[in-house]
Amino acid sequence: MAVGGGTGLSSLLRGLKRYAGIPWGPAAGGGRPEQPRVEVTAVVTVTDDGGSSGRLRRQLDMAPPGDIRSCMVALSEDEAVLARLFQYRFARGHGLKGHNFGNLFLTALTGLTGDFAHAVKLSCEVLASRGRIFPSTVAHVTLQAELESGAVVLGETRISRSRSRIRRITLKPRNCQPLPETLEAIAGADLICLGPGSLYTSVIPNLLVKGIPDAIRRSGALKVCFVNLMWQRGETMGFTASDHLKTIEQHAGPGLVDVAAVNTRPVSRELRRRYEAARVLPVENDLDELARMGVHVVGRALLASAPNVRHDPEATAAVALELAGQGRLRRHPPAASSF
Repeated sequence: MAVGGGTGLSSLLRGLKRYAGIPWGPAAGGGRPEQPRVEVTAVVTVTDDGGSSGRLRRQLDMAPPGDIRSCMVALSEDEAVLARLFQYRFARGHGLKGHNFGNLFLTALTGLTGDFAHAVKLSCEVLASRGRIFPSTVAHVTLQAELESGAVVLGETRISRSRSRIRRITLKPRNCQPLPETLEAIAGADLICLGPGSLYTSVIPNLLVKGIPDAIRRSGALKVCFVNLMWQRGETMGFTASDHLKTIEQHAGPGLVDVAAVNTRPVSRELRRRYEAARVLPVENDLDELARMGVHVVGRALLASAPNVRHDPEATAAVALELAGQGRLRRHPPAASSF
């Protein structure tokens, strides 16, 4: 199970897609049980208030579809045609300009079914998505941030543009409920991934939904945080790897992370220069502090070979699959041999 939103979650799902449905891992129970198959599940934030999603949210009082649309495309069987269609953005047309076709499709299905979560399920079927996708809540929620300057900022877009350090974020309303299917998926997961993605506006909003942090704590799954590669302006300037985990604990309580997955591949000098112009640096892997927190560290070359600093989908998914195997063994320890 992957929890988050935005490009980070989509990248991880794109890597995991290739493993969906294949036999994998140790079988549970005695006798000759069937080997389990990889199941991919995503829990996606619904706080986006910018662009096409924001317009649909304001005009139709519905959950923003953008992050979920990106995850559906990432998990789609055929990204060549249908996925491109769902990502198509209208360049002109009164009322259409700036809208994504996939957002409009989800909006239409929501109107037909009267249920956003069911519309997501049907859309996944149309795209032949190789996994299940759940919004973290179907309530109409807004992200609110209290900044160190004392200001209170409302809305994901404005929070991301803020230049003052974030002290805390909350959801309005605070008592929003998760889908029962989401809690069931958490209980049955072998691995729960937090991130990669924007810490305050993609990962943590899911953990502010009532019941989700407690469900993760109760789950027998292994819990991993894929630490971001770079600082993010408006959110995590100056953050170390342990700062990411401490911020998660600050908002959702302790016990949510067993493993920190960190990148060990250096960012090229050329890329560093480009980011340094915006005063953005790579996240420091402060291993001693992570160890002090009782978190196991997995270091891998997770940086993609790309024009921008991004997690490599295949490398990140490989780590997730490796950890999922450990999680399955923890949930279903092999029976002692009778010989």
